[in-house]
Amino acid sequence: MNGPLPHLRGMEPSDGRFDGPPPRERIFNAPLAALLLAASMPALYWLQERSHTYWLELAFRPADLAEGRYGGLVTSMLVHGGWAHVLMNAVGALTFGAPLARLFGGGIGLIVFLALYIVSGVAATLGYGVLHWGSVDPLVGASGAVFGLIGAATRLLGGRGRVLPLTDGGVIRSAIAWMAVNAVIGLIGFAPGAEGARIAWEAHAFGFLFGILAIGPLARVFGRLPERFDSSPEPGDPLA
Repeated sequence: MNGPLPHLRGMEPSDGRFDGPPPRERIFNAPLAALLLAASMPALYWLQERSHTYWLELAFRPADLAEGRYGGLVTSMLVHGGWAHVLMNAVGALTFGAPLARLFGGGIGLIVFLALYIVSGVAATLGYGVLHWGSVDPLVGASGAVFGLIGAATRLLGGRGRVLPLTDGGVIRSAIAWMAVNAVIGLIGFAPGAEGARIAWEAHAFGFLFGILAIGPLARVFGRLPERFDSSPEPGDPLA
């Protein structure tokens, strides 16, 4: 057969050899840190259901602050009120934790990512405790920490890997929308897994506020710059 051979996709010669088909793009491409964080929630709740101890001992009560007991600020994030509650938080951690885990990356980035999550939860619970000083009602769940991730991720939306300023219009609108939804859910008292319990919407707000403020300095110190595509000055398709 005379003449040039028809172009076959995936069969371009390279150094005298034919390349195979291009690698497939993974459908599910969430960072490992976000996956592990999300998976830890149902795993801990599975253990909670089978625990022989009274798991509410790990809950936080605002009265603990006046009595000098601060462990509940952290341990309350490890227990939940039901499967719907824990699964909702796990989905939120995976969804909004993924872009943050990509931003930091690496070994130090993993520590920063987890620190952001934990300190957001502590700030959320502490803020709730101060507002309800002296109350003995138990608070459980990782929602405050998850809202910290939501607040931080809000400044990444539309930023193409960069943290947007607090004054950005999109950031302001998203923050207002999140807090409006949070307030409405708290006031009407309806959320999956609540089962008649009071929703600590104030803790969500404190967690969100901490996350949206903390992501700026954290990204400046520990964040990875977004990768750029450097094209060749010569015409033609880039070699992969």
